[in-house]
Amino acid sequence: MDIDTTTAPTATTDEDGLTTTTVDGVRTLLAPRSGPVTAGLLFRVGRADETLATSGITHLVEHLALHRHGMGDLHYNGATAAAHTLFAVTGTAADVVEYLNGVCAALRDLPVDRLETEKEILRTEAAGRGRGPGHGTELWRYGARSYGLVDFAETGLHAITAEDVRAWARTRFTAQNAVLWITSDTLPEGLDLTLPGGEWRPAPEPTSALPTTPAYYQGDDGAVVLTSVLPRSTGARLFADVLGKELFRELRQKGGYSYTAAAEYHPRDTDHATVVAYADALPAKQDALVGAFVDVLAKLRAGRIEQADLDAVRASALTQFDSPDLAAALLPAAAMDLLMRHRHLSVARARAEIEAVTVADLHRVAQDLWADALVQVPGRGVDWAGLTAAAASPEIVTGRRYSALEDGNVALLVAKDGISLVTPNGHVTVRYADCALMQVFPDGARHLVGNDGFSIAVEPTLFRLTLGWLAPLDAGVPPASVVRMPPRDPARIPRPGRTHDQRRAAVPARSGAVTAWIWLLGTLTVLLTVFTGVVAFVQTDAELSPEGPDWAAVFFSSLLTAGCGYPWIEYLRKRRRGEG
Repeated sequence: MDIDTTTAPTATTDEDGLTTTTVDGVRTLLAPRSGPVTAGLLFRVGRADETLATSGITHLVEHLALHRHGMGDLHYNGATAAAHTLFAVTGTAADVVEYLNGVCAALRDLPVDRLETEKEILRTEAAGRGRGPGHGTELWRYGARSYGLVDFAETGLHAITAEDVRAWARTRFTAQNAVLWITSDTLPEGLDLTLPGGEWRPAPEPTSALPTTPAYYQGDDGAVVLTSVLPRSTGARLFADVLGKELFRELRQKGGYSYTAAAEYHPRDTDHATVVAYADALPAKQDALVGAFVDVLAKLRAGRIEQADLDAVRASALTQFDSPDLAAALLPAAAMDLLMRHRHLSVARARAEIEAVTVADLHRVAQDLWADALVQVPGRGVDWAGLTAAAASPEIVTGRRYSALEDGNVALLVAKDGISLVTPNGHVTVRYADCALMQVFPDGARHLVGNDGFSIAVEPTLFRLTLGWLAPLDAGVPPASVVRMPPRDPARIPRPGRTHDQRRAAVPARSGAVTAWIWLLGTLTVLLTVFTGVVAFVQTDAELSPEGPDWAAVFFSSLLTAGCGYPWIEYLRKRRRGEG
């Protein structure tokens, strides 16, 4: 766009070379860089802003906004994270203008005729997405809300309508809720970022499914994964680097337990960051890995931190300021800080904070990290290390009991305020008022997920109940949590496996003719077996058969015996399995 100096917003440039201005109400950062121009349009909305019943709506808006760009050669992308959505592009200045103008035009008027097609694309994308180590950590920490939603499938897609995505774009993808950064010292000509008016939305308040920390849960991917939420600080970022060095040294170089042992620091929202530590191991070494991992943490929180390790990570952190295009390199992080309204440090201030961190600072961070730790462990629990098993499902409800067809020790308890699944190994309860999602299937099934992340699948084919008895669920679960699902493939509807007694009870009654026929086959089989044995004896006896054995007679007799015996034995086998 052309800038009219009489009406254009004021542009200011700080000591690091970052220029701040606004374009059509969108806060914008500029810094020059050699080569192609790169731009990123950030919005403060992500998966953590959704509910489980609407999950996927932000990702859907992102896909719809990008559809009109088609299959051109322009290098662009979109990404939906927990607390932000990014539209990024690299190319000429004209390419950047075409892309950003197109994204904003699409956000103003989403191509909702593509809605169902894009839903299928998102489902396909999810089916091909791998599950990384520690998948489920967010669910255990936050439950089925806020930042825990990143561990769930986009279960709201089926119910999202054209008006839903329009409203989401109109209220979340607004000028006041966006930040743009461009690697250029001037705004490219023709830029049009016209977006709906609105307001900046702060990052979602985190929920919790953990009654206490430090806590642990058992994972199934053979790795140890620790997460801890800490206040954002330079000390915490450097501590994550020290922790990674210590884990690599102890678990890979010395112990030989792991191939990968590392730690990372990830800002979560305005004021907090998540430290993630990870180590893998083969099954035979997993117990030893857990012990060594816990020992590393105990060492650091006891204050046994080497000054040399701090000096090494400090030197590495300072190298980020040696970039020849430093201002442009700072743009993405500065834009994210502006979007989240987190303090942005000048290079001089950032250097000073890095140089001021001491071993004592890292010791305090180590103690704080352990206090909030959630650890995934393989195999046995780690109560011995002072960790408590993560959240258990609430107490069971008092309600009508419906036993499972397969096992009378398994039952659903349906009450006016909740439902419980009880088994010999434990129980799960979902209170209707705390139900994050209830998927309703045309075949009568109800799949419920509580805010704490625990779930119950109510399958009428597996329990002694009828649809009328599920009325308390339909009346009690908040309508906003209900998603009506399309019909399922009959092959995907679960059926009870049959116990021995059920197989016997399932054998259909035989008619008198069938009974007579079975007795006849059995009798003939026995007689022919005896006859075949006699023939074989006679034909192989030299005195009774001086001319030698007649193998044709033996073969014919054996074939006749098999012809009667096979259907008789097959019927008995099927009856034993409960198939006949």
